[in-house]
Amino acid sequence: MRQRKISHRRWILIWRNRNKKQWKGLLFLIPSLLGTGGFVFLPFLDVIRRSFFRASGTGFVGLANYEAVLGNEAFCMAVKNTARFLCICLPLLLGLSLLTAVLAGQVLRVSGLLKSGFLIPMAVPAASAVVFFRLMFDKNGWVNGALQAFGMEGQDWLNSENAFAVLIACYVWKNLGYDMVLWMAGLSSIPKEQYEAARVQGAGELQCFLYITLPQLKETAFVTALLSFVNGFRVFREAYLIAGDYPHESIYMLQHLFNNWFTNLDIQKMTAAAVMLVIVTGGVLLGNDICTEHFRRREEGTEESGKRREAGRKAKRKRAEITKG
Repeated sequence: MRQRKISHRRWILIWRNRNKKQWKGLLFLIPSLLGTGGFVFLPFLDVIRRSFFRASGTGFVGLANYEAVLGNEAFCMAVKNTARFLCICLPLLLGLSLLTAVLAGQVLRVSGLLKSGFLIPMAVPAASAVVFFRLMFDKNGWVNGALQAFGMEGQDWLNSENAFAVLIACYVWKNLGYDMVLWMAGLSSIPKEQYEAARVQGAGELQCFLYITLPQLKETAFVTALLSFVNGFRVFREAYLIAGDYPHESIYMLQHLFNNWFTNLDIQKMTAAAVMLVIVTGGVLLGNDICTEHFRRREEGTEESGKRREAGRKAKRKRAEITKG
């Protein structure tokens, strides 16, 4: 009886200590929560409210602003270009960065100094990077000069459909090193013993990559894809610096549209488009979290079923040994 009272008191003390630690953690979070709530959450609630009203006055218009945005040709073109950019850039960037990480970390055994050299584009300001690309792809730039030297005709790269390819090249060049580092962090967590055991059994480099490397990079792939997706919406700086407010229609992105609406004070359209963009982006992020959780539970279930099968086999062996004895 006395032991039960002592254990009960001990659990009460442990519970109180945990509550104190939780309250201390919340105290440290209060300044950040106040800043986020005051400068992000509350203004966005006001954006949602304004999306249902006229720009001037207090007239409630319902979904009229959303209908005006969806019927806007510039909005449709910007959405199309942004979606096309993400659909092309994300797989290209993820594939190239993974290939570079594998070659640098596992095949060529590149030193740490050379690996850090891939991060130099991240340190270069966007304006400087754009100046470099403009020098290359301008009408009188280096690329046209090289083409003319070989007897070929130059092109106006930045004021034609080729501007989209130039923007993709600029984005991939700037973010390749960052994604490569993320992939290399995932590769470093794979035990080398697995590769050695596979090679002893006759597996080649391609088989090791397909059956050892790729299956264990699922979580890294989700994180890298998510960060690349978010960074894809920040390509406006490069597109704006390359071609200005009204670039060629192939690189007219959502950020151009928002910037022009803000300049023209089209608040009702801007707020409605912002709400729709947040819903779509939030849906993508939520889907990523659901997929990650699904794969994690699936792997845990596979491990548990494997342990159960192994335990069943051991039990059968023991029964067979007892029967023989």
